[in-house]
Amino acid sequence: MDAATKPLSCAHSPRGAGPIDLAHLRRFTLGDKRLEEEILKLFIEQAPVTIEAMRRAQTKRDWVRAAHTLKGSARAVGAWRLAELAESAERLEGPSDRPNCALALRHLEEAAGVARAHIVSLTSPC
Repeated sequence: MDAATKPLSCAHSPRGAGPIDLAHLRRFTLGDKRLEEEILKLFIEQAPVTIEAMRRAQTKRDWVRAAHTLKGSARAVGAWRLAELAESAERLEGPSDRPNCALALRHLEEAAGVARAHIVSLTSPC
């Protein structure tokens, strides 16, 4: 079993090695496994809500606020790819640029799905 599929209690994902950088997260949780699991659970619950807020955005401000929120939460858990995509989306014009926003949303949903699947795999038994 490699680091990308090991449970949270026995995995280590160095920056760039997987969808979630557990070493980064552990710096903020001081290695508290239950806190890590709770943060990751909240992240996988909230990311789709935030992406949906981007989809429903009626103004550039709404779009940027949701993209910024997603970027921050992704960075907090070490979901670097998702954070990079959210940062790129944050620079878009929002509803006035539907084609690029639609493409950004597809990429964000894909990256969020990969991160979610990884997080779920981290909580399975060793």
